[in-house]
Amino acid sequence: MTVSTQTTKTKGHAAHKAGTLSPGEQGVLWDMEEHFWTSGTDNARATTATNAVMVFPYPPGILQGDQIWPHLRERTGWRSVVMAERRVTRCHDIAILTYRVSAEKPDVPIYKALCASTYLNDDDTWLRISHQQTMVA
Repeated sequence: MTVSTQTTKTKGHAAHKAGTLSPGEQGVLWDMEEHFWTSGTDNARATTATNAVMVFPYPPGILQGDQIWPHLRERTGWRSVVMAERRVTRCHDIAILTYRVSAEKPDVPIYKALCASTYLNDDDTWLRISHQQTMVA
């Protein structure tokens, strides 16, 4: 008995077509991400979409829109941050930054986490639409 198998060609889904950012675009996004940590709530709000979603270690957990800002008042303004294991993925107008962070501020233990931020390029302006942190020991 002979069985014939046909290979079906499917259209490539856009999500499978990862792209890259120019070094200049990457620099802009990494600078935005560093300032997200070090420059305070006003800067974070200016570079974040209105209805963004952020996931922080519990508590507070999952926050969206205006829920984010009271929490970030306590979680920004770090004196220094080091972002290691940096990766950038792009698909059309979306870029995802992933990294390991070590952040310092006076009178607070060094904070270490695995992070991911997603940015949307909206009319040539990058805005953060999500941010997630997973603490590491």
